[in-house]
Order: sequence, then structure tokens, then C-alpha cells
Amino acid sequence: MMRRDPVFVRKKQSSVPSLVDLCVQKAIDNVRYLGNVGPVDHHLLEQILPHCTLDQLMHIEKASEGDLSPVTDKLWKKFFEKQFGSNCTKEVIKRMAAKRVSFRWLQLYEAKVKEMAEAENEALDRIRQRYKSEDARKQSRQVKICAKVPPSSKRRFWGDNGPGYNVSNVKSNIMKKSKIEFLKCREVKNIAAMNKNSIQRPASSSSMMRSGSMSGMGSTSKDPKSSKRLF
Repeated sequence: MMRRDPVFVRKKQSSVPSLVDLCVQKAIDNVRYLGNVGPVDHHLLEQILPHCTLDQLMHIEKASEGDLSPVTDKLWKKFFEKQFGSNCTKEVIKRMAAKRVSFRWLQLYEAKVKEMAEAENEALDRIRQRYKSEDARKQSRQVKICAKVPPSSKRRFWGDNGPGYNVSNVKSNIMKKSKIEFLKCREVKNIAAMNKNSIQRPASSSSMMRSGSMSGMGSTSKDPKSSKRLF
């Protein structure tokens, strides 16, 4: 009979995965469905959890009972360094060493995310305030159209009821004011007075002629002595 080499037998046996290996591989393939992994041994989680994304690992941390930091702390450090940079990670390590304190990298990651969100909100508030101030400044510099009707005293000055100044056909207030100032000047007043006198003189002379003729007619008809003298 041929004798088998024991080394060959061991290699053949090692190539066959165990039941535990099959379960670990199955968990890795379905890592997105994992939840509470508290009861699972840590040496198995060290093979499964490195395949999680940031959101998947966060979900597992929140859903699991117990402390997973012995397995996940180094994973959170990688996520922290990947998102915030190596310089920030070194600075955090330096500060913890100087203050002689230690925090889990999950806590440091959450604190950093919160800090950045608050800084972003403050920056947005400052930008909104600047836009608001700029809009207010622009509004204050704009020309505002007054839609209110002027008071009655001013209406007489601008409208048809003014003292001899008809500017109702002029729409612009500036043009009305200019026209009234023109009508108030001395030269225009003198011309208006001359025109008024020239109109009144013919009327007065005609009235005088009419009164004289009426008086002559009355004297001839009423005085009998004058008629006798003519004959």
C-alpha cells in the first residue's frame, strides 16, 4: 500500500473553510444589515467590522448593547483622519497627551462634526446678516415715490385754486414750481398789468359815451322850453 504524505493531508484539510469562517464571510457580505452585535465575540468582530462604511459602523454602534470601543476605536480613528486630515488628528492626540486625558475616537468624531456644523451655521448667519444690511442700505438710497395727496393749503399753491396761477396742466411738481416762479417775476407781472389796463380803457370810454347820449336824449324830451326856442 502507498503511504500518504501527512503534509499533503494537512494542506488539503486547511483549504476547506470551517463553519466559523463561512459565518464570518456571510456576515461580511451582509454587513449593511447588521444591528446589535454585542453578543458576538470581539475576535470575530475584528474580522467583520473593518468592512463597514462610516454610516454602517455608526448604525452598529448605536444599535449594539455593550462597549465596542476595543474593536471600533481604531476604526473611528481612521475615519477621523480620513475626513478631517492627518494634521487635525495629530493635533487632537497632542492635546490629549498634554492634558493627560483620553477619549474614544467615536466621541472625538462626533464632537468634531458638531463643532464644524456650528461653525458653518455661524458663517451662514453672518452672510445672511451682511446681505440683509446691504439690502437695507440699497433700499435707503432708492428714490421713494410719494402717493399721498398734498394737504389743502399746499393744494391751493399747486392746483387750479391758486391766486391767479393756473398750473393744472403741468404734471411735474418741479415744472409747476418753475412756472409759478416765472409767473411771479416782476416782468411778467408788469406785462399782465399792462394787458389788464388796455382791456379796461376801451370798456370805460364806451360806457361814458353811452351815458352822455342817454343824458342828451333825456334833456330834449323832457325840457319844453328848449323846443320852443328852436321855433
